[in-house]
Amino acid sequence: MIPPDQNGSFVAHMEMVLDVYKRPYDSQYPVVCMDETAKQLIAETRAAISVAPGQPARYDYEYRRCGVCNIFLACEPLAGKRILTVTENKTKRDWACFLKEIASYWKDAERITLVMDNLATHTPGALYETFPPQEAKCLWDRFEFVYTPKHGSWLNMAEIELNVLTSQCLKRRIDHMSIVSRQTCVWAKARNNKNATVNWQFTTEDARTKLARLYPTLDN
Repeated sequence: MIPPDQNGSFVAHMEMVLDVYKRPYDSQYPVVCMDETAKQLIAETRAAISVAPGQPARYDYEYRRCGVCNIFLACEPLAGKRILTVTENKTKRDWACFLKEIASYWKDAERITLVMDNLATHTPGALYETFPPQEAKCLWDRFEFVYTPKHGSWLNMAEIELNVLTSQCLKRRIDHMSIVSRQTCVWAKARNNKNATVNWQFTTEDARTKLARLYPTLDN
């Protein structure tokens, strides 16, 4: 979605995210991006038709819906690391549990800067609704939360990772959550072994030039 013109709130949050992306790599203070996406589970109703050798099999247009699952993904763009988990839902509790996974994966970090969308489930309160107060506070203290602005999900580099995941792994019919979980874990392991990073080029200077219409006009 396109944000409205002269949107002070949007540009403030955008510039905050862009400043975070300028930070140099620091294993003690990693910048991690987190996002989630839904995957519709679809089963074939007929067997695939074999074609010439070397050509992909053909599938009938008919299919059977088998529900939906959710994929949480977190990545450290400068280090080429990522983790993910597949859940039935994307409730506050699901998000809080994934946050605990992130904290465990980056267990040696002093503090994790977490860039994410400003969704209703992405709040510190979700930690207290999931874990005992002491555990919730300890977990929250491990993070610095940085939210992308409304209409600005493209500022989250985890969205890039999810697009790669979809094109390389999920762009086909899969009928069960367990298969999605297994295949995405294989994908993440292979991509981690390649240390695949994200080369982010968009800066605050670019934003002030290319997105000038979003900045409030000041009366002199």
